[in-house]
Amino acid sequence: MLKDMRRRRAAQRVRPGDGRALKRFRWWQLPFRALFCLRLTHEDGRRTVYTVDVRHGQNQSSGKVKADLYLDGRHHAESRLPAAFPVRGGTVEVAMSAFGLKRCHYVTAEGTEFPLVPDPRSAEGRRAHLDRAHPALSRAISFLSTTVLLVALALLVPQILGPVTQVDAVAQHIGTFTSPVRLPQWLNITIGIATAAASTERALRLRHNRLLDGAAG
Repeated sequence: MLKDMRRRRAAQRVRPGDGRALKRFRWWQLPFRALFCLRLTHEDGRRTVYTVDVRHGQNQSSGKVKADLYLDGRHHAESRLPAAFPVRGGTVEVAMSAFGLKRCHYVTAEGTEFPLVPDPRSAEGRRAHLDRAHPALSRAISFLSTTVLLVALALLVPQILGPVTQVDAVAQHIGTFTSPVRLPQWLNITIGIATAAASTERALRLRHNRLLDGAAG
């Protein structure tokens, strides 16, 4: 029920496109742009190509981050994120975390989900190529990213809870908490940088866990 309500609200944010042509991906856009493709085949064999274009460089905190949907290379629709674009046979859902896209999926009318295919020139596409070309290395990187987030969760969260529970309004309800972990500032900064890198790597694979990646930012 809640998921359906969110999809309806997202669908209401969709606005028609202006028909402009899709610009090709440039190498210098690697940190700032995500480009994903969905190819659908009609019953008569004709193929329709949908492309989702998201610019990472937009100010996320302002709520102005948007996704553009192109149909066969022409601007078809746009929406603020999270977005839910109606397409043939279902919906394309797009959502973003603090470190990149966490969702870019085609959801059929029956509820089956398929991730869209990243442009091979994009950061997401290059990460997908690494997974295909070097699966063992890819699994090792994925394992390292998850491990970093788990360690950061275990080390940073107790240090954050300590000061929070010292506030009178909080202490009256749940009591106070003294963190058993006290790290020097330089180490906390280092862990924070490693955590951001790990979450960014997971975002390149459209991986997002509310506890791990949400805690990271």
